[in-house]
Order: sequence, then C-alpha cells, then structure tokens
Amino acid sequence: MKILVTGASGFVGGPVCRALMARGHRVVAASRRDLPGLEVVPIGELGPDTDWRPALDGVEAVVHLAARAHVMQETETDPLALFRRINRDATLALARQAAAAGVQHLLFVSSIKVNGEATPPDRPYRADDAPAPLDAYGIAKAEAEQGLRAMDGPMALTILRPPLIHGPGAKGNLATLLKVLNTGLPLPLGGLTNRRSLVGIDNLADALAFLLERRAGGTFLIRDGEDVSTSQLLRLLGDGLGRPARLMPLPAFLFRLLGRSGTIRRLTGSLVVDDSPLRALGWTPPLSLKDGLARMTSAWRNAR
Repeated sequence: MKILVTGASGFVGGPVCRALMARGHRVVAASRRDLPGLEVVPIGELGPDTDWRPALDGVEAVVHLAARAHVMQETETDPLALFRRINRDATLALARQAAAAGVQHLLFVSSIKVNGEATPPDRPYRADDAPAPLDAYGIAKAEAEQGLRAMDGPMALTILRPPLIHGPGAKGNLATLLKVLNTGLPLPLGGLTNRRSLVGIDNLADALAFLLERRAGGTFLIRDGEDVSTSQLLRLLGDGLGRPARLMPLPAFLFRLLGRSGTIRRLTGSLVVDDSPLRALGWTPPLSLKDGLARMTSAWRNAR
C-alpha cells in the first residue's frame, strides 16, 4: 500500500515508518522538515485549517500520529484549547480530506488516557468502557475519537489506545527513572504490588502494520503482554543499565502522605489494559517486555 504517516519525525513515527517499509509498503511522511530516507510532503501548522490534500494523493491508508503530547511543564494559559486545536480539530480535518480523496483506511493512534488514569490491579480497562479522561490531552483525544466515529462513508476507521510506550529515545518519566537508576542511589519503591501495562515501540509499530494490512476496524487497546509492578520495572531497567536497582520499602503511612503528588500516584498506582480483542485477530507482540526494555536501556547507555 501507499501509506501516509503523520508525525513521522516523532518518537513513535520513525519506528512505524521503518516497520511499514520493511514490509514492502510505500511510506509518505507528512512533515515540516526533511527526514532522511523518507519521502516527505511538507505540511503547515496543525489545526482545523491544515491542508492535507498534497500529502493524500494516491494514498490508500493513513496512520495519524501527529499530536501535541502531554506536556510536563505546561506554559499555555489555555492548554485545553490548544490540545483541541491540534489533537482534535486537525485530526478531523485530516479525516474529512482523506475521505474526500478516496483513502480506504484511517488508523488513529489515540491514548489510554481516554479511558482514564488508573485501574484496580485486577480490573483492566477495556476498549468499550465509557471514556473518562482527566486531563486536557485525554479530553482532546476522546473528542477526536468521537468526531471520527460520527463520520459517515466507506473509509475504515481503526483507533488504537496505547498505554505508556517504552523504547529507544523515550522521554518523560521513563527517562527520569533511567537517570536516577544510573546514579546508584537507593529508591524507596521496593515491595510495590501495583500493576502497569506498557507497550514497546517495536511492538506498537508491528501492531499498526498488522491492523493496516487486515483493514481491521474498531477500537483496540494494546500491551506487551506482561504487566509489572513499579518495583519489577525498576529491576528490569537496572539490569539493562548494569546497575541493579537498590530498592527499599517505604512505610505505608508515608505513601499515603505523599499520595497527593501526581508523580507518586503514577509510580505506585495501577493501570492495566485488556488487549484480548487485538489478540483475537491473531496479533502477538514480537518482543517481550524484558527484551524491549533492554533495547531502550542499551540505546540510552550508548547515547551518553
């Protein structure tokens, strides 16, 4: 197929383009800058007036990754308005123009934040749960999904909601954990029994190609297949760094005291997903969680 990939210069976009080309597809990247090894069609700023038509010529399928990601230190006075402009309005403009151009399949990479922020360890999120986003990023993604489903026409629609994505070049909390682990300092995160679903970038790229080739419509959640506690995750990361994690248990009353912090809640809480509908189609992740994390830690060490 000839496939348009938006957000091709990003953390997810690069591996997705490589995975699609490795399977024999022709990839066109919509980007505001040149990308070595890729056929690039320039586009302007993302929003409701973005003109996607030059990038859609002859395209059979679209993978929409371009988005404003959740920002660690927000500086916008109205972040929700900007998230809506980029993550909702630009997405719907692309979908309308793609349908008009005869594109057969749109695959929208959304986020597990559409479901919410946390689950009990034994009650995973499902794709058909009522959306319950709690931040501006999740709200805009949920509204984009709603707008896409409301569109009529023959173009197939697939929505994929990944949880935390790991892999070479990962930023945010994973990069912070690697830096802290590399110091060798003890961490008060031992003995945690929470459960977290993650997905490796290579597994995510493989699943996107799988869904495109089967033109599988619907909404899917995805995971590596092994849910881990934060303590187990830190040990796996430490093994990859060659600096075993030094973990100490923190008394329960201190966890309750610190639990108001969003960072602490993310580190100690659970978020698990049900990926059985995707597995029922025949997809299995090519890499284990351990192997995927090893790739990330190896790349992080080599980049230092």
